[in-house]
Amino acid sequence: MSTHLLVGGRIYSPSAPDATAMAVTDGTVVWIGEDRPARALHPDAEVVELNGEFVTPAFVDTHVHTTATGLALIGLDLSGARSLDECLRALAAYAAEDGGTLIWGQNWDESTWPEGRGPTTAELDAAAPGRAVYLSRIDAHSAACSTVLRRAAGDVVAAADPQRPLIAEAHHAVRTRALELLSPAGRHRARVAALDHAAAHGVAAVHECAGPDISGRVDLAELLALEHGVEVRAYWGEAVSTPDEATALLAATGAHALGGDLFVDGSIGSHTAWLHDHYADHSGCGRSYLDVDAIAAHVSACTRAGIQAGFHVIGDAATSAVVEAFGRVVAELGGPAVASRGHRLEHIEMVSSEQADALAAWGVIASVQPVFDTYWGGEEGLYATRLGAERARALNPLAMMASAGVSLAIGSDAPVTPLEPWRGVRGAVNHRTPGSAVSPRAAFSAATRGAWRAGGVRDGLAGTLVPGAPASYAVWDAAELVVSAPRDSVQRWSTDPRSRVPALPRLDPEAPDPVCLETVHRGTTVYRA
Repeated sequence: MSTHLLVGGRIYSPSAPDATAMAVTDGTVVWIGEDRPARALHPDAEVVELNGEFVTPAFVDTHVHTTATGLALIGLDLSGARSLDECLRALAAYAAEDGGTLIWGQNWDESTWPEGRGPTTAELDAAAPGRAVYLSRIDAHSAACSTVLRRAAGDVVAAADPQRPLIAEAHHAVRTRALELLSPAGRHRARVAALDHAAAHGVAAVHECAGPDISGRVDLAELLALEHGVEVRAYWGEAVSTPDEATALLAATGAHALGGDLFVDGSIGSHTAWLHDHYADHSGCGRSYLDVDAIAAHVSACTRAGIQAGFHVIGDAATSAVVEAFGRVVAELGGPAVASRGHRLEHIEMVSSEQADALAAWGVIASVQPVFDTYWGGEEGLYATRLGAERARALNPLAMMASAGVSLAIGSDAPVTPLEPWRGVRGAVNHRTPGSAVSPRAAFSAATRGAWRAGGVRDGLAGTLVPGAPASYAVWDAAELVVSAPRDSVQRWSTDPRSRVPALPRLDPEAPDPVCLETVHRGTTVYRA
């Protein structure tokens, strides 16, 4: 046996709120407490001096698109473009330097631009003449594409508006073709960059949300074959109707579950979220990709096959369809059978208290992205523009869902928002709608323990630092938590140590993210600064 003893730090442990030492033997936490007894109980351990650093359970990101995240990190990231003109100039500059077959760019957001619209096909052709260009909107539910790429994508795209960004089936087709144009080496480099970035931000595991309309089987197979210290749990978003189909599809794809971005609808930003009432700034009520019958068939098939299911659901009409479908399956198979699978819903931004009560009773997990609210919430944000202020205030009701008993798991939907988990925790604590935020402890739990549970790990230990738990943890530089302010006004921690609740770093909107010094997964170091 090999034992490491971490001493002289601050350990985030519910079993010992004042702990300053932790012993790890063969990848498992075996002791938590204070320094002196730790040294006495483990005299032969290899001692690691922490020098005051903060140790927490490692994060799990429950919603990631790994290859696309890496492409944003190493390629053309347009999140900094403050106008259409800046976006096109960034594209032209990138095209002049990059000679690859495809220009893949991401994260433009016209909702903040003075022009108020995305790039046209003609504008892309002018900025990058003769090139295949794929530029996805920040929500990844629409994309501006050049003529070369549109022609390569086939008839579905040919039938779409020739100048406006593509949505729905046309967007799925062009994204599939764009991925095919990337070289295997380029895809590999992007995945490594994404997982390295995750490890450097205290993330020990990610949930890849793949599917036939997102990244394809080749991309998923390549990702699962990649050897990396960050664990990958794969979700495949394709509907089935029988248990045999579910079992066969799981085997064929190598996925761990049949959910993630199995689209019931689209996104609010691209006007494709499925709503009961019309958008405030657009005609129509969005798009639906699965009806109640198809949703119920998928849940029933997966439940009977012993497989976790799930769906991408954002609009209120989409939520209604999902809740009705789950209700049918509960009537068919019984509540305990459904709850035993830990089925999950991704995003679920528009949900009523009655629906939350039902989902909680059926054991359905909500995989939420609080940075969506950070980006687009508020009285004058994108949500208010698309839906009107009254409907917008009800979006992402984290506190209400938690109070109803819905288990929350926090993810990023990277590259839509950064694969940097403290941002998600901070977003949950500082929700823009009064009454919708959750406590620091609840938010942190949703990004660690709750995230493991969302991935099917229900041992009561994963995502905590208690004896018997897997040694998956991150070490943070506590000195970086202090912001510039008068000495008597600086608050390092978000909870009062006298409460006997383990303290967390500051989580107010202005506070900097803690700096990760080391990430360890099951006793193996996957990142060290």
